[in-house]
Amino acid sequence: MPRIRILPDILSNKIAAGEVVERPASVVKELVENAIDAGSRRIVVEIEAGGRRLISVGDDGRGMDHDDALLALERYATSKIASDEDLFAIRTLGFRGEALPSIASVSRLTLVSRPAGQSSGTEIKVEGGRILKVTETGAPPGTLVAVRDLFFNTPARRKFLKTVATEMGHIGDGLTSLALGHPEIDFRLIHNGKTTRRWPAVSDSADRVADVLGRALQNELFPIALENEVAAVSGWVASPRVNRSTSRGVHLFVNGRHVKARSLLHAVMQGYRQRLMKGQFPVAVCHVSVPAGQVDVNVHPTKHEVRFARQRDVHGVVAGAVAAALERADRGRRPGTMPSAPAERPLPSRVNETMTGFPPPPIDRPVSSALGENTALPAFVRPAPAPIKPQQTDLWRQGRFARLNVIGQFRRTYILCESDEGLVIIDQHAAHERVYYEQLHQRRQSANAAAQKLLIPETLELSHREAALLEELQEALAPLGFEIDPFGGTTFAIKAAPVMLLNGEIGPVIREILEKALAAGRQADPEGVLDEGIKIMACHGAIRARQALDERQIRRLLQQMDECANPSHCPHGRPTWIRWTEKELEKAFGRLG
Repeated sequence: MPRIRILPDILSNKIAAGEVVERPASVVKELVENAIDAGSRRIVVEIEAGGRRLISVGDDGRGMDHDDALLALERYATSKIASDEDLFAIRTLGFRGEALPSIASVSRLTLVSRPAGQSSGTEIKVEGGRILKVTETGAPPGTLVAVRDLFFNTPARRKFLKTVATEMGHIGDGLTSLALGHPEIDFRLIHNGKTTRRWPAVSDSADRVADVLGRALQNELFPIALENEVAAVSGWVASPRVNRSTSRGVHLFVNGRHVKARSLLHAVMQGYRQRLMKGQFPVAVCHVSVPAGQVDVNVHPTKHEVRFARQRDVHGVVAGAVAAALERADRGRRPGTMPSAPAERPLPSRVNETMTGFPPPPIDRPVSSALGENTALPAFVRPAPAPIKPQQTDLWRQGRFARLNVIGQFRRTYILCESDEGLVIIDQHAAHERVYYEQLHQRRQSANAAAQKLLIPETLELSHREAALLEELQEALAPLGFEIDPFGGTTFAIKAAPVMLLNGEIGPVIREILEKALAAGRQADPEGVLDEGIKIMACHGAIRARQALDERQIRRLLQQMDECANPSHCPHGRPTWIRWTEKELEKAFGRLG
């Protein structure tokens, strides 16, 4: 008996479904892309139980007659490719063998379709890949595909589905991307009978960007437009002041298709060069159009990845378009206003009084220092011939930070102190970050967070996945001092916040917590998410670099370091202090042989 055999169509379709249908969001993506290719101007996506029970996509595009509807359920049947040349010059969103038969093989599927020129439509019912019934039916022009009981016949796949909120988050974010790419289409998302999002068709793509990404961005968007023989680039980039901690805010499209192309992300980042700090990412919507034969969209089952024939040239066009848009925005600002790309995060107007225990000085107060801030070194001074390796021993175990002799500040960033062993240099931001981090953990455990009600609640617009995660974390964030309530759809109202964060906007802190949690895949690890959140809060609330401190503030910080369990490192692992012994300094200056 031969060991190699041809698999039945139903089994091969299930294997194909494993490539294309990862989760309910994959089904939504494939069906909506087909609706867009059909010329639809209105698309309604209806979901029940996060996609487990029902995924329905209805459109008003070109419908299918009886024969085409049947052929659409056959594997490798398509209206979008007719020759070898078409395969390598795809101009539509569909086709990688077409997903409809793969979806039908792992669900109970109903397809209803009618072309505009016919008086009746066709209804086809399929279960597990087998056609059960084909009938003539009344239907509006367009197509409706209803997918019920996804993975009912592949229980191993079904058990790996996440919570309803998580799956709904993936669906919402996927539809958000499609809505960004097609502002001329009216999209509606319904979950369990309730409309959760609606994106009306607009003529100006900036309105769709603001509608999807948040109205707060509307005055921070700058158009990009550049075209040459290689590619045409259009879209919108946000001011560098509006940044994220992950790349989730960068939306890339190639010939109308939403993609995750590393080369294009790198090009966008290159356009923002020297405008963002390390670890910051921009918010941008970038559409790239290239001749169909110059891009291969068929290199990955989900069609997210693309390959360009002239990748370096396309990279250059995108980077140039983004940089030019930001330069135009900088030149267009009113005289006397700040540039759009600050060198670092804005400093708080004051050091938090609750944590430090004393009133802050004016931010520009000079620090009395024996070194003197304007003391210039002679030109003949040269670096030591060999680098000095600073020491970091068990100074903190002796409780001696508060007993250090304070010399002053260097560059309003480092605190210089003298000890019996030598020169101690303290990174004021890293040290205060450690203090805040430990205090927040203690207050969380004691449920005694220092919180403040906001006079005017701050609203926060999130993506679907971010919103789903925040719903899960609401109770866990409360002991830290946050009071956050749903405000409709994916918008939340922040009604109270930790006192340490009141110097700035609260929303960006929450957004950064959620973005990093999603990037790390920690939806199922609330403790890990909260610990990361406390690190972010400590970083945002701590004394900044370039911030002048008076002697009382420095003394208070040293006392608080003595109270820490681990004052030698900030929550991210950086050292808070280093020390050079007198002997090491003398050796560097050639005073010792």
